[in-house]
Amino acid sequence: MPKNTGPLLTLPVHEALLVAQAAGSTNSTCSLDLGRSQTTVEINSAGWVWNGRHFPFLPVCKDRTIYYWDGESFQPAARFTNALIKLVPTEWGAPTFEIDGIKMLPTAQVSPYADAERKVGLIQPRGKVVLDTCGGLGYFAAWCLQGEALQVQSFEKNLDVIWLRSLNPWSPDHRSSDSTLRLQQGDIAEQITTLASDSVDAILHDPPRFGIAGELYSQVFYDQLARVIKRNGRMFHYTGTPNKLTSRRDVPQEVATRLQRAGFATELNGDGVVAMKKSR
Repeated sequence: MPKNTGPLLTLPVHEALLVAQAAGSTNSTCSLDLGRSQTTVEINSAGWVWNGRHFPFLPVCKDRTIYYWDGESFQPAARFTNALIKLVPTEWGAPTFEIDGIKMLPTAQVSPYADAERKVGLIQPRGKVVLDTCGGLGYFAAWCLQGEALQVQSFEKNLDVIWLRSLNPWSPDHRSSDSTLRLQQGDIAEQITTLASDSVDAILHDPPRFGIAGELYSQVFYDQLARVIKRNGRMFHYTGTPNKLTSRRDVPQEVATRLQRAGFATELNGDGVVAMKKSR
């Protein structure tokens, strides 16, 4: 699907445009791409003009919602197929997304985009073939590309999430002619068996929480990860930081133990586990 090039609105931007109109201003500087850049729009009594096109003010603009232009009107960046999947603005610019109200990326103390940068740095992507198991909005892939990865092979199970990527200016464009990023719609739990042994240099594994996708934390799946990664290959596995007192489980340690059984050396790192495929 083509990458969206139209304006994106959030409540703060929409309110700023209304304030400018109420003050009698003829133009206003704002961001229409979730903080990636600034642009100037013309203000008039009926709405505003950007890139030679006229857009109306929204009759209702809600908080925690991103609106995109569908060619006729502004619509929430959300879809409901089997679950409600929604692009959600953050104070950092780069959005997160939610599935049935569950936030899928950390945003409380850091931008999800900057968080991805740190984690990608742990696998040192330069010159490597990287497996991105659960592509999401593509922030891991974006930093792999900036880090000069040789190739990024990314999987995303949910078509609605891939649609969100087409709206999100922070998501990388997987349709680039150089094909460094290859995004495939599919369930990595199934697709992993189709990948050749010793075919990737590094892995980024950012699965949904254990209660949603337990198969992506299983010994069977970790054995497959160990099969496809080369000797001394590095992996970052996001686990989150569930409270052991409330969850009664130590998920990071459970993950580390299973990865060790699969042939990885492991260490806990922030909200995940860094692992290296043993040379023997």
